[in-house]
Amino acid sequence: MQFLEAEFGEGLPIDSIGPGFFRVAGQVVHGPLLIFAEAVTPWGGFADTASIAALAGRVDLVIFGTGAAITALPPALKGELLRAGLMHEAMATAIAARSYNHILAEGRRVAAALLPLPVEA
Repeated sequence: MQFLEAEFGEGLPIDSIGPGFFRVAGQVVHGPLLIFAEAVTPWGGFADTASIAALAGRVDLVIFGTGAAITALPPALKGELLRAGLMHEAMATAIAARSYNHILAEGRRVAAALLPLPVEA
């Protein structure tokens, strides 16, 4: 799935997504990732609450991409988000990637924690 061009300033946009990967600012990243304006890093999935908590004060909103379909966030992760004072939203990964790009293009402080789409066998 390819996304349309927009102005992101110095932010890192998600160019496209596919089964098991993301293309971020022209580079392919495999597996789950955590992305915000100035960095993209591997993400350990829903159990990786420390990476999310470290975003406190750097972003206002964390968008979670839960794979091909929307799923609820685990209670431990939701608790960590509340303790860190981070607003959050969970959605299917394709929608989460588009939402992240849109909010980033507005110049807002946003991060996305994304699970990749499944790889077809």
